[in-house]
Amino acid sequence: MISEYLAEALKRASYEIIDDEEPFYGEVSELQGVWASGKTLEECRQNLLDVVEGWILLRLSRGMNIPALGQVQIELPKETIDV
Repeated sequence: MISEYLAEALKRASYEIIDDEEPFYGEVSELQGVWASGKTLEECRQNLLDVVEGWILLRLSRGMNIPALGQVQIELPKETIDV
């Protein structure tokens, strides 16, 4: 479920070259505040993947909604079972 969400986020990412030490900039516009940069496009993509992972973990830890990306979504079970 999470790996599919990460893959979908990267499919939806847009990239551009900016005037900076790390000239490759990428963002996932559907996910507020999710962006990254890098010295190469591949580094930018990896950094963006790390940012999306952290964004998911932060939202889960705070009980916040994670928006669906097309048909891909992350949902927590309504009830948890104590073991």
